[in-house]
Amino acid sequence: MLDPDSGLSLTIARIVQRLQGSSLHSQLERQARVSLHKPEIKLESLKEDIKDFLKTSGWEKKLQNAVYSELNVFPSPCHPAAPPEHMKEPLAYMRKAQGSWEKRILKSLNSMCTELSIPLAQKRPASEQKELLNKWNEMGTDEPDLSLFRPVYAPKDFLEVLMNLRNPNYENGEQPSFRNHLGLIQVPLKVKDIPELKEDFSELGLNTGQLGIDDSAQVPPEFFENEHVRVGQKVLAEQDSAAAQQYVRQGCPTALRADLWALILNISNQPEDILYYEQLKSNVIQYDLLVDSLIYKDVKLTASNDDYYFVFEDYLYQVLLCFSRDTSVLDHFTYSSATPPKSYIRGVIPFHGFSMYVAPLCFLYHEPSKLYQIFREMYVRFFFRLHSISSHPSGIVSLCLLFETLLQTHLPQLFYHLREIGAQPLRISFKWMVRAFSGYLATDQLLLLWDRILGYNSLEVLAVLAAAVFAFRAVNLMEVTSLAAAEAVLADLSTLKVMPLLQIFLFATVT
Repeated sequence: MLDPDSGLSLTIARIVQRLQGSSLHSQLERQARVSLHKPEIKLESLKEDIKDFLKTSGWEKKLQNAVYSELNVFPSPCHPAAPPEHMKEPLAYMRKAQGSWEKRILKSLNSMCTELSIPLAQKRPASEQKELLNKWNEMGTDEPDLSLFRPVYAPKDFLEVLMNLRNPNYENGEQPSFRNHLGLIQVPLKVKDIPELKEDFSELGLNTGQLGIDDSAQVPPEFFENEHVRVGQKVLAEQDSAAAQQYVRQGCPTALRADLWALILNISNQPEDILYYEQLKSNVIQYDLLVDSLIYKDVKLTASNDDYYFVFEDYLYQVLLCFSRDTSVLDHFTYSSATPPKSYIRGVIPFHGFSMYVAPLCFLYHEPSKLYQIFREMYVRFFFRLHSISSHPSGIVSLCLLFETLLQTHLPQLFYHLREIGAQPLRISFKWMVRAFSGYLATDQLLLLWDRILGYNSLEVLAVLAAAVFAFRAVNLMEVTSLAAAEAVLADLSTLKVMPLLQIFLFATVT
């Protein structure tokens, strides 16, 4: 076990190491040198005077935000003697399952290459490069023939893999604390019960003001909203990431959301960030990857057919094509159970629905390089956990288990009824959670949900909402007699209000 002092020392050392290579570090050095020419900087108190200068000029706050961002993204340090793979995933059987899944994806990708006689990557001819550059902002008008391409996998394929996960240290029936779990996920991970969730999500309580709740017994909604906007403006003026993260737990006012999310994610869209995006764009122009066709296909199958998101088709191509070339994304593999493919495709292989992680962000950010950075940061903090096998509390395996446990514990009649008719609830809710509900909820409700993901730095709220949806439709679901009928009852979530559902399920459920 790592003692707290050693853990803190390791954390500090790791953050210092990461920040030393950043543009912020060189900017701080430059500002410190500039300050030497200022009359208020005295030689006898040089160190303190430079510290004061960095504080009053706002650089100290930028450094604090960068440190806070690192703490949010990277896991707590392992024991120094622990092998590096433990930082990725402490459970060997999870690592093995993720490795097998990756091999299966790559095999599918390679077989598609062979069938279609298409290379994984090739340089575009000069004429094609020029054409792509000219239509960069209107790629949605392009109609390439994608009939022979298929998504590498869909959420239901991934669910089948998770259903077959087993801890080899247990024989069947040898899991006393787990043997009563009758869901599809059969691995013994610790998930929270409602009292623990109430404590963790205390700001969602019935007596706390919330954006997304039309009426509150305590405070008239318009009064709360006006005051909440005022506080939000103050948080933005202070430029404090930690304060912003706490603030959004009660929801973001629409006009402030883009700036608050950028502050939490520590995205400032500096000139070097814009230049980096342009370099990625240049790589897209020069090289044609097989993944490009998968991205085109996914956008056409999902966002292009969505009433909310079809207008953002061009943005989606720009962001996702650049993302497929971004080697900085590989950093997240140091704390992900996943491993990057060792081929021309070095990054993330998109699956059916992947573009829906980007689509809602298009409502908030209209400048391509900033939209790109926000998506990339959301991905390496949150979304990668929804399609990789791990034991992390925000990983998809834990979310599935949390969802099933909440239903089995608090809605046992419904759970058993659906199980008996062959309509295991997870078969319906899995696609919602894998996509973080994007494409299922109305956009205003989805953004309120994602406010809470950012505010709590956790995806557990997805499992709670999925259970709350079943609770809300429980009367109708008790009458169905097949999986198809159950799916029909839950086919349209676009009229649901997220915050009342979460509040009622968490704080009005008898425990």
